Amino acid sequence: MSAPTPETVPSSDRARASLEALRTEIGKAVVGQDPAVTGLVVALLCKGHVLLEGVPGVAKTLLVRTLAAALELDTKRVQFTPDLMPSDVTGSLVYDTRTAEFSFQPGPVFTNLLLADEINRTPPKTQSSLLEAMEERQVTVDGTPRPLPEPFLVAATQNPVEYEGTYPLPEAQLDRFLLKLTVPLPSREDEINVLTRHAQGFDPRDLKSAGVRPVAGPAELEAAREAVTKVAVSPEIAGYVVDICRATRESPSLTLGVSPRGATALLSTARAWAWLTGRDYVTPDDVKALALPTLRHRIQLRPEAEMEGVTTDSVLTSILAHVPVPR
Repeated sequence: MSAPTPETVPSSDRARASLEALRTEIGKAVVGQDPAVTGLVVALLCKGHVLLEGVPGVAKTLLVRTLAAALELDTKRVQFTPDLMPSDVTGSLVYDTRTAEFSFQPGPVFTNLLLADEINRTPPKTQSSLLEAMEERQVTVDGTPRPLPEPFLVAATQNPVEYEGTYPLPEAQLDRFLLKLTVPLPSREDEINVLTRHAQGFDPRDLKSAGVRPVAGPAELEAAREAVTKVAVSPEIAGYVVDICRATRESPSLTLGVSPRGATALLSTARAWAWLTGRDYVTPDDVKALALPTLRHRIQLRPEAEMEGVTTDSVLTSILAHVPVPR
């Protein structure tokens, strides 16, 4: 294999243009979910994972499938159920009668983009099978670590209204998700657009017929990740991120504030957003833009605050309004 030439290595600008083209490409199949699309791209740039929360039928699965198709990434889907076993996710050793030996049969986690559908419907033992994959990007079966493909992203979904028969994700696992994105119901205009497309023959199971084509690939994604690491962070911005996270620990409405891992996550997502918007330095507005999706799942409300109608987003919004912004 010949060494890559400068012409074949995507530049930062070309990589940014390719990722910006994702919005248009995904829009061929998914209507009106730009914030969720942007969040998934930010997670890919930061090598993080995403928790998607929304009622059934708002195209969470279609969004992930379309993203994978537009980025030429392999994707697999696992429907999490109460009887799902850890080996159903990670893979297991299978006895081969022909060779009289055990061989490893990879599970669906061996992919680029894993859709963990309704992750809170499976018991904690199976939920935790993803922890090593998410944190270490490998799975250990029978004492042997097996690396996962690169890039690797877990997009897990959960239903925000139906909690009967579910197992809430523990704080330790929630903290492993870089972002928690809410996928809302579409506006009236967007919903009419969805129905019009279906009336014209759109089939969500056939993305090629919808015109979805790859607009970027692993090379562009790697170039983009490299460019994000070069985005400058001033001491004032670092202090601003820390002040926001420390304010959550002192909030009277919360029993759990943001950990240092959460502060690191907020800085990473702000850098990715700054690069996506065409800058090589982070501003306070970048931090504010990513504060809610990066931090909302890392804090915990007091029961009395919850009874009064306080939400995690309202607490974070109040903190952002009161923490002094560096000039």
